[in-house]
Amino acid sequence: MFLQRIGSKGIRLGTLFDRAAARHPANFVVLDHDLDIAPRLGRRVTLTELADLVDDFAARLWSVRVRPGDHVVVHKSDGFDISLLACAVARTGAVPVLLSPKLDGATVAELLRRVGRPFLITDQGKLEQHLPAEVFGLSRKVLLASGEYGGATSLASLAGAGRVPAVSMPIDHPTLITHTSGTTGTPKLAVHTGMSFQARYRPQATVVGGAVRRSEPVAIHVSFVHSRMFTAMPISILQGHPLIILRDDDPGTVGELFTQIPPGFIEAHPNTFLRWEVLADDPRGPLANVKYFSSTFDAIHPRTVNTLLKASRRRGRRFAQAYGQSEVGPIAARTYSLGDGADFNGRCVGVPFPGMTGVRVVSRDGAPVSKENPGFIEVRSDGRIVTYLGEHQRWQKQVHDGWWRMGDLGYRTRWGCLHLLDREVDEIPGVQSTLEIEDKLFTRLPELVEVIIIPGPDGRAVPVVCTREDAPLHDMAWKAAVIDLPALADPVQWRLEDLPQTATTKIKRLELARLLAAGPAA
Repeated sequence: MFLQRIGSKGIRLGTLFDRAAARHPANFVVLDHDLDIAPRLGRRVTLTELADLVDDFAARLWSVRVRPGDHVVVHKSDGFDISLLACAVARTGAVPVLLSPKLDGATVAELLRRVGRPFLITDQGKLEQHLPAEVFGLSRKVLLASGEYGGATSLASLAGAGRVPAVSMPIDHPTLITHTSGTTGTPKLAVHTGMSFQARYRPQATVVGGAVRRSEPVAIHVSFVHSRMFTAMPISILQGHPLIILRDDDPGTVGELFTQIPPGFIEAHPNTFLRWEVLADDPRGPLANVKYFSSTFDAIHPRTVNTLLKASRRRGRRFAQAYGQSEVGPIAARTYSLGDGADFNGRCVGVPFPGMTGVRVVSRDGAPVSKENPGFIEVRSDGRIVTYLGEHQRWQKQVHDGWWRMGDLGYRTRWGCLHLLDREVDEIPGVQSTLEIEDKLFTRLPELVEVIIIPGPDGRAVPVVCTREDAPLHDMAWKAAVIDLPALADPVQWRLEDLPQTATTKIKRLELARLLAAGPAA
């Protein structure tokens, strides 16, 4: 779209920290963990130090013959150095391929095959405990971010490699490859260019720039391998915000850190915000200074939005929700205030960004699209990926006359607001919207920390529920909560940690349905 293209130079990940440090040399990043590749730096690091670290590791990669156009897979233990290594790889002109630490070894091996003998950056722990031996045959060279392992080269041993100038690649060249959530099977490898990332950056940068003052810290708890990290992080450091990077979403740890360094803006996964509801009652007020909460990735529930807004003491505080997808970036957005209450319509996900993104809803049966007859949601954006690596035909199947089919069902109101009802694969006959039912159950049952409506073996809609501290669900409270809802099977209670999750904490609904059908043994 035209406002995404004007004057675009691309995201330029390889020089990102150089440019941020040139603007704000003394600005800092606060971490809740040590970096595996540079534990000596500690947990409060300046942008100047991070720029030097990226330059250093780009030189180490160059010394083992990583060159422009090569693919470098990063699959290591969780940490912010995943994102830093991606910038270092991009600095050499190579293409970083980021694989979640949560992926199992067999899936990693399959994705290495799809990439085609890339360099692999991993660590001793992954090789000893998770990855199959075949990764050595599937990789051109195995490099270690930490530890030692036979047949692999540690990045630490390459210290002192001569620095090399950053390589500038064309704006339409692949700059990063991430993977999809894998909620419906083996993840797909999404190919982003410098142009597509910059196109995603602009609408989000506009929102953050007008939301909080430059001096206010921005806190981010986002998967380090997700494309969202590579728009959220640049926005913060280029605009001059002190940046708080969280690996752990434990409320106790987060509450302590936010008490010491109160953020003015927080970006996190929906399920992370759900877990942080308990911080609203923390007497230290760790969320008191937040002007904007922001989330994308998945549905956010009205109860969570209202609880977090009540925890802030800022005037004009807002919760911003963006609707998008890994393949296209943010497409539509809306904000909520305390005035919306705890039972607003969470299915309304907002309107497109003018001049930047577009939305249409296509009928499935020729009849007009409505709430009762939802259609396919399709979108336009220059932030769209250019292909799935090794699966271009699969990518083409989702493009219709230049519009990208999201795999979601919904409708638009007469005022243009987009309403999301369900994923196509999650639709249950006789249930208008599983997401709407989940929203209502969250609002009516404060003890719930997760509820997922999935099809049972007999086709009936089954609620899988998780409660705070795994307390038994009160039978009478449940019956009162569902009295006016579509017919549901009896709830099945699980522990939250037993639910199959993606890298961004989304629940794998199809996998959960399979486990439920397989019975207790599974």
